[in-house]
Amino acid sequence: QVQLVESGGGLVQAGGSLRLSCAASGRTLRSYAMGWFRQAPGKEREFVAAITWSVGNTRSADSVKGRFTISRDNAKNTVYLQMNSLKPEDTAVYYCAALRGLPNFWHRLTSVDYWGQGTQVTVSS
Repeated sequence: QVQLVESGGGLVQAGGSLRLSCAASGRTLRSYAMGWFRQAPGKEREFVAAITWSVGNTRSADSVKGRFTISRDNAKNTVYLQMNSLKPEDTAVYYCAALRGLPNFWHRLTSVDYWGQGTQVTVSS
């Protein structure tokens, strides 16, 4: 069992920054990669970024490359999503996720075994 708790969402103006945190726990935690997904109103949940605990291999969606950075603190069992140059289209509920499988498949919802409760990010224009 893995437990995930997100924090750090909020309201920000376009061009601003936010940092999301995901505090993770569970005996099998290290067997998963950790990722972020998001879901905007009326849209499907989509992959944002993911990272491995061990060597920190990362993947990110094209829509956020150059703006968002995923990182982790192994000592704190915490994963971060630093979001810069935010756009109104980044408005969504952001979910932390524990992912299994190869990096090529991390973008798939079926790779997720555990979800956090989500945190709202709203970017005003």
